[in-house]
Amino acid sequence: MKLKIIVVALKTDKPVEEDTSKLRGYIGKKFPQYILLHHHTDKGVLYTYPRIQYKIIEKTPIIVGIEEGAKILKEIVDELQELKLGRKMYKIQNIIMSQFNADFGKKREMIKYKFLTPWLGLSQKNYAIYKSKKTWKERKELLHSILVGNLLAISKSFGYTVRGKLYASAFFNSCVVKYKAIPHAGFTGEFRVNFILPDYIGIGKGVSHGFGTVKKIVDEKEK
Repeated sequence: MKLKIIVVALKTDKPVEEDTSKLRGYIGKKFPQYILLHHHTDKGVLYTYPRIQYKIIEKTPIIVGIEEGAKILKEIVDELQELKLGRKMYKIQNIIMSQFNADFGKKREMIKYKFLTPWLGLSQKNYAIYKSKKTWKERKELLHSILVGNLLAISKSFGYTVRGKLYASAFFNSCVVKYKAIPHAGFTGEFRVNFILPDYIGIGKGVSHGFGTVKKIVDEKEK
């Protein structure tokens, strides 16, 4: 299937030092009428795969809109002139917007990706399972299955049925990151899977806060 994607990079007058939660908070408060920007409703939190995702990559704020989120992002982007993140104010000097229809779904061939931001693959429950594994091989097998589970969950959110089995293999480096001010186990590195994902989409926990952002690794012969 195809997904409508908009990637907006905000070029500011100085490098952004704050974390992504402040970017998400600022945009959500500025445009409270759009639930997909902040996921808060009168009935509580909206639990769905985020159609708006916030990233800070190499100190540059990036906002990704997917499907209905792409339409909202296109409507608000011209109103962004500055970012107030915590105690700092950043002037937006330039907005670079890319709009495209991206392939999404199962493939025959294995596709290689890298994590641009740490992947939060472990929930509280499967973290205990992960720690109980005696060898790194066993832990990697668990992480591979969780990665596949992430893709199946995203597919379900978009109404896409995965037919057949998904296979994943990865080279991971572990790290510790803060998500909602709480330390979490994260992973960086590269992975291969027989599934195509749009660049800058997120997988795993904390996607709306910029975690788990992926980008396809293009072989030299494909360029």
